[in-house]
Formats: sequence, C-alpha cells, structure tokens
Amino acid sequence: MVLALIIAIPLLVQIPGTDAHFEMIGTCRMICDPYSPKPSATALEVLQDLNAVPSPNYVHANKGEPGRPGKPGPRGPPGEPGPPGPKGPPGNRGVTGKAGHPTAAGRSDPGTEAGSAIGGEKIAFYVGLKNPHEGYEVLRFDDIIMNLGNDYEPSSGKFTCQVSGTYFFTYHVLMRGGDGTSMWADLCKNGQVRASAIAQDADQNYDYASNSAVLHLDAGDEIYVKLDGGKAHGGNNNKYSTFSGFLLYPD
Repeated sequence: MVLALIIAIPLLVQIPGTDAHFEMIGTCRMICDPYSPKPSATALEVLQDLNAVPSPNYVHANKGEPGRPGKPGPRGPPGEPGPPGPKGPPGNRGVTGKAGHPTAAGRSDPGTEAGSAIGGEKIAFYVGLKNPHEGYEVLRFDDIIMNLGNDYEPSSGKFTCQVSGTYFFTYHVLMRGGDGTSMWADLCKNGQVRASAIAQDADQNYDYASNSAVLHLDAGDEIYVKLDGGKAHGGNNNKYSTFSGFLLYPD
C-alpha cells in the first residue's frame, strides 16, 4: 500500500516571451490503493491520475440506541375553563318532618282556611243561661251563641276537651237574691274546683259572681260551672249569666 500525501504542489509555469509567475495547485488526499506515477509525469498529471482513482466504499453501521429523555420544560399557563358538566343525579331524600297536631272530626269551618293563627285549631264557645238554677248543681247554659268545634254540650252544661292544649275560660253568674242569702259559683275541671266566685245579697237583691282561669286540658277532660249554694238567675234571652272559653294553643 502506498500512502501519498500531497500537501502543496507549487508549479511554476513559464510562458515564453512573458514574465514568470507561480500558480498553486494542490490538494491533500489519503490514498490507500497502490499508486506508481510515471517517472516523467508532471505534477498536473499526477493530480489528474489521483482524481481518477475511485473513492473508497464506506461501511454503514447499525442505528444507535435512542438517547435519554430530556428534562421537563417549564409549566405552561392554565387553560381556559371547560364547558359545564352534565347534571348530576337527584340527592337523597330529606328527613321526614315532625307530625302535626291531630285534628278532631267535625272541626272544619266552611268559608275559612283550616286552622287558626295560633296552633292550627279553632275551638271556642260562648253560651248563656236561660233558666234559673239553685242549690248544688251544674249550670246548664242552654243559650248557644257560639260553639266552634262543638266541644260544649248544652244538655249537660259541660265542655269536653277533644284537643289537648292550654285553654282560657271565664264565667259570670247573676245571683237571684232578695232573701238575704249568698251564691257561690265554681269553675270545675273533672270535679275539682279551679276557680270560685261569690255573690252576696246585702239588700241589693242581685249581684254577680265572676272569675276566669287558664288551664291545661288533656283530651277527655271536662270543664263546667257548678253552684255551691244559692240561686242563679236565668235571663231568658238577655244573657245575664254567661260561660265561655277557647283554645290558646294546642300541645
């Protein structure tokens, strides 16, 4: 093998009748094939011969392994909000509310809304005494002016509670005197006195026994006015003696 290294080949070309000058014709090339130039070859012919030598064949190697992943880049700006998602399923059913107050049968009031402003029940009565009574007996107020709820019974003179709650009661009883005696009138609940009143003759012939009370009643309790001696004056339709009550609020 012949290694030919031509770094620079200056050629002096002298043209007859002119001044001499130099031209630089050169190249650098490694040749691995044997080369024997002609003894009488000029430099230009040597270069031409070298250019005619075929180029060596290059061997292609296999593709290398992929390189390692690069470092993550900086975080980008937030994107625009997306569209609303689909409607979710219905939620669980809420807790059942507390039960309301019971309503007794026959308490509807035509033409008005059901229930009162306080408690939801409308219970009230106002009655008068037509016939005179005396001694020790329940006063049977038989002149019905109002009986909302139908809890007062004129034949017995008693109010029977149907809806438990707090009630207000009041009574006014006119004494029939003239004989120097007195009259006592008691408001009773189930046979027990809850309010009392007395009227004395004192030469006036007539006097009033009046009182009132606020009571808590349970269903089935009875309220009435009872004489405890003396004479109660009836008033025909004049309502001298009256008994009334109403529900303040239910339990």
